Amino acid sequence: MFSELFLKSFRILLFPFALLYGLGVFVRNLLFDLRVFRSTSFALPIICVGNLSVGGTGKSPMVEFLVSKLKQEFRVAILSRGYKRRTRGYSLARESSTALDIGDEPMQFHLKFPDIPVAVGERRIEAIPQLLHDRPETEVVILDDGFQHREIRAGLNILLTEYGNLYAHDFFLPTGDLRDQKNSSRRADIIVVTKCTESLSFQEREKLLMDLRALPQQQVFFTGLAYGQPYHIITRQPGVVPEDGELLLVAGIANPKMLKRYLEQRTGEYHMIQFPDHHIYTVEDLNAIRRRFGNLEKSARVLLTTEKDAVRLLKFRNELQELPLYVLPVRHYFLFNQEQQFLEIVRNFITQFKKPEPNGKKELEKTAATAETGNR
Repeated sequence: MFSELFLKSFRILLFPFALLYGLGVFVRNLLFDLRVFRSTSFALPIICVGNLSVGGTGKSPMVEFLVSKLKQEFRVAILSRGYKRRTRGYSLARESSTALDIGDEPMQFHLKFPDIPVAVGERRIEAIPQLLHDRPETEVVILDDGFQHREIRAGLNILLTEYGNLYAHDFFLPTGDLRDQKNSSRRADIIVVTKCTESLSFQEREKLLMDLRALPQQQVFFTGLAYGQPYHIITRQPGVVPEDGELLLVAGIANPKMLKRYLEQRTGEYHMIQFPDHHIYTVEDLNAIRRRFGNLEKSARVLLTTEKDAVRLLKFRNELQELPLYVLPVRHYFLFNQEQQFLEIVRNFITQFKKPEPNGKKELEKTAATAETGNR
C-alpha cells in the first residue's frame, strides 16, 4: 500500500512531462486529422483491437476470442508489432519460431492457433502487403494493439478500457497511463469495458456509459475475465489450483490485480514472484524460482504462471519437464447477454465489407512497392 501511494505521488510530480507528452500526441493526431499524414485502406476487412492506455486491458484475450469465433467461417490472420522480440522487420510465425523471434503475445497466438497465420512487423502498413503475399487466401486481418497506428485505416476499431481505470478518468503518461488522447475514442466503432465484476449492476452500467460519453453510433459492451483449468507447461496435462495447499505465482504482466484477487479467493496461501511486463527470463530467474518453490512448506504445492509468461519460459523446456509448473488460461465473457450482439456486428462488418475506391488501390500498390524496396 505504501509503495502504491509513493508511486502515485511521484507520478503527480511528473505532471509537466505528461503535458509535453500530451502535446506531442495532440500534434500527431491533428496532422492525421488534417491529412498531412496519410492513412491507407486495404481491400479486405481489417479489425483493430487496441486501447488508449499502456497495457492491462485484455487485448490478447480479445484477439483470441475473435479468432476462436471467426476462424470457422473466415480465413483469419493476426498481425502484431512483436514487442520485445530480438528481431526486426516483418516475420511470419513458423513451427520453429520462438518468443524471442516474434514476441510473447504473437507466440501465444501461434501456439494456441497453429493453423492461423500470425505475423509481426513494426510498420504494419508494410507488413500487411507482405502478409497477403505470403498468405493470399487471407480474408480478415486482426490487428493486435493497432489503435495508435493511424497509417492504417482499419474498417472496424474495437477499443478496450479497463473497468477499474477508464480512459475517461485517466491522464497522459507518465502521470497517468494514457498514451493517446481521450477524444481519440471517437475513432472507435466498438468500446469494450473489460475486467468488470461479474455482479455489475444495470445502475453501475449506466454510470459507466455516462462516464464514457460514447457517440450515438458507437456500441458499448462489458466483459469480465474468466480463468480456466490450469495445464502443465510441457505435458499440457490438466491440474488444479490447490484450495488448502501452497502456491507460487510467477508472472510478468502489466496488471496482475485480477489474477491475484482470483487466487486469494481460491487458494489457502499463495506467494508471488513478480517480473516486469514482457520480461525475458534468464537462467538466474529460473534458479530463483526453483529456490523459492523449494522453500514452500506445505506438501500440496504448485507453481503457476500466465499464458503470456509460459511462452517466454518454454526455452527451458528440459528443465521444466519435472517441475509442477502450470499455466492458467484466461478468456473474456460478455455481461448482460451481449456476446451474440457483439459477434453480429463483427460478422456484418466482414460480410458487408466494401473494397476501397480505385485511388485506395493505388495507395495499396504504392505501399506494397515501398515494402518490397525496404526488404532489398
